[in-house]
Amino acid sequence: MGDFHQSGIVTTLHNLTNRTTEQLESELVSFSQQRRMGLILPSLYSELQTEALPQIVDTLKEVPYLNQIVIGLDRADEAEYRHALEFFSVLPQNHRVLWNDGPRLRGLHEELAARDLAPTELGKGRNVWYCMGYILASGQTDSVALHDCDILTYKRNLLARLIYPVANPRFNYEFCKGYYARFADGKINGRVSRLFVTPLLRALKKVVGHNDYLEFMDSFRYPLAGEFSFRTDVLNDLRIPSDWGLEIGVLSEMHRNYAHNRLCQVDIAETYDHKHQDLSLEDKQKGLSKMSMDIAKALFRKMATQGVVFSNETFRTLKATYLRIALDFVETYHNDASFNGLDHDIHLEELAVEAFSENLVNAGQKFLDNPMETPFIPSWNRIASAMPDVFSRLREAVEEDNKEFSK
Repeated sequence: MGDFHQSGIVTTLHNLTNRTTEQLESELVSFSQQRRMGLILPSLYSELQTEALPQIVDTLKEVPYLNQIVIGLDRADEAEYRHALEFFSVLPQNHRVLWNDGPRLRGLHEELAARDLAPTELGKGRNVWYCMGYILASGQTDSVALHDCDILTYKRNLLARLIYPVANPRFNYEFCKGYYARFADGKINGRVSRLFVTPLLRALKKVVGHNDYLEFMDSFRYPLAGEFSFRTDVLNDLRIPSDWGLEIGVLSEMHRNYAHNRLCQVDIAETYDHKHQDLSLEDKQKGLSKMSMDIAKALFRKMATQGVVFSNETFRTLKATYLRIALDFVETYHNDASFNGLDHDIHLEELAVEAFSENLVNAGQKFLDNPMETPFIPSWNRIASAMPDVFSRLREAVEEDNKEFSK
């Protein structure tokens, strides 16, 4: 029997019948007559040399319903930007590469920074934010998907299933979150989601009591998935973090801005594998350690906006509660892995839980020590109010870069 169970308060769209890619794309082509569709690809230049991104680009060449592809390029000098323009030139869709390190976009960024309106940290959140701004500036899409550039198991039906809920004119969804099973190479992956986010949400429920936001977050089957889709108008009022808390921040904004029946999650892949981050036990500013702290701070900030008061005692209690729940999950996943014939190292899993529990306390301390921190990037509505010509200038900067350096 297919998994049709609806868990939590967010609609889940399942893969019950394995509809073919051709069937999905045929409908999407029809939808595109009413809703133009786009795709955002946040990329590091180094990802052009990986196995994943060339495969993704080859796959996207065959996608018939996309009207626009926007690539955000980070950590690239001029020669590398020229190479990126050539690399992506095989795409038949209308596409643009944002050279985030180029002088034109840097100049615009510095003007925004002078008004305290620019992202304060380098990273995926900043890259995605500028891509969203260009999507709004260009006015060429009505629904837009976003996914990472390191997906090793990328297939056309992943994108089709991801964008379908917000592209179908008969559906009322403003936002869709992708989910999938995280296992590859004979083992269960997704440690931060399995061993940190879900146990932390359950621990917060115990410590602070029933809370609609926590129920909402716990409804998502893979809250850290980097695959979303939106109606384009959603992007105007979206405030996102610029750090590793991006995925949690986006979900928090959806909870703030929309009723639950305007949001959904969808099964987009039977298997999914991508670049894995190190746990980084020695350096808390890297890898999964930094990710877990950024995620925890994003959750604490959201809870604080709802009137929850945190203290050192709260975080000590939260750590103890989290640790017990997470260790129980280790046993649960060990049994699930064994049942499915997968490898599962309990020692490494418990090392991760211990590291995450320490990071949880550190994140709590940072939250208490810096109450004036403003981690969210301003919405594009606010940017346009403060700088009315920002969209025309952003569009012009991207067009001039593409025109000058594609020669």
